[in-house]
Amino acid sequence: MNWRDMPPLPALRAFAAFAETGNLQKAGAALNVSHAAISQQLRALEKHLDVALLDRSGRALVLTEQGTHLAHALELGFGAIATAVQELTQADADRPLQVTVTPAFAGNWLLPRLADFRRRHPGIDLMLNPTSEVVALAAGGIDVAVRFGAGDWPGLAVEPLMPTHMVVVAAPSLIGAGQITDPAQLLDLPWLQQIGTSEAADWLERHGVAGTLRGGMVHMPGDMVLQAARAGQGVVVTTDTSVGRDIASGRLRLLFRDSDELGYHIVTRPGPLRPVARTFIAWLRRQAAQA
Repeated sequence: MNWRDMPPLPALRAFAAFAETGNLQKAGAALNVSHAAISQQLRALEKHLDVALLDRSGRALVLTEQGTHLAHALELGFGAIATAVQELTQADADRPLQVTVTPAFAGNWLLPRLADFRRRHPGIDLMLNPTSEVVALAAGGIDVAVRFGAGDWPGLAVEPLMPTHMVVVAAPSLIGAGQITDPAQLLDLPWLQQIGTSEAADWLERHGVAGTLRGGMVHMPGDMVLQAARAGQGVVVTTDTSVGRDIASGRLRLLFRDSDELGYHIVTRPGPLRPVARTFIAWLRRQAAQA
C-alpha cells in the first residue's frame, strides 16, 4: 500500500460521519465542526479520489454506489481501530503501577509511608522494584522511577523530589563517642556497601583517602546495609534522607556530611502518563513536602 495515495484522515472521518448520520449538520455536531466544514471535506475527498461519492441531484445528499462501498469499508476500518484502541487502553488501565526506586530509598523513606498511599488509593495495584540498577523506562513497563543524583538523565522527564546530601554514618557501638575529624581515621573500621555500587570507595577517593581498608568491606543487598550499620557492623556512605531518623534517635552517629547537594528525582518517559502514575506522583510530592 502506498500511504501517500491515501486520502487525508480528516476527510475520511467527515465522510464516515456523514454516512452514519445522513446529514451534514449531524455529522458536523458529531465531529464538533460546522456543517460547512463537513461539506468542504466531502468535496475534497471526491476530488482526491476522482469519484462521485454523493448524489447531489435531489433535495438531500445521498450516497452513490461508490459512496456506499467506501462507507462500508470505513465502518469496518474505524470500528476495528476503535476496538483495538479500547482493548489497548483497557489493558493498560488494568496493568499494575510499576515503580522502581533505590533499595535505600525504598526501605527507609518510601515503605514507612506506603500504607498512607494504600489507604488513600486502595484500587491501585502497585509493583515496587527496589534496585540499584538504572532500569529502562519502556512503554508497557516501569511507569515511575525515583532516582538519586544530579538529575541529568537525557531523554527523560525529570522532576526534583527532594534535595539531599551524602553522609557517612556508623553506630555508636562501633565508633564510640570520640571525635572523628579525618576520614583516614575510618580505615581501621569495617565498612558496609550495597552490592553493585562503589559508594564507599568513591567517597574515600573524593576525600583524598588513600590506603587499604584494614577493617575490610562487606557487600550486601541494599535493604540490609542500614540494618547491619545499626547493629554496629560497619561504616556506611548513604544519604541523609535515608538516615535522618536514625541520627535523630542516636542509633547512628553522623560522621561526615558532604556539601554538594544532590537529590532524589521523579523520572518518567516524556509524554502523557497513565492516570495511576499521575496519582502516585502527586502523592509523592505531598509526602516530600511534609517530610
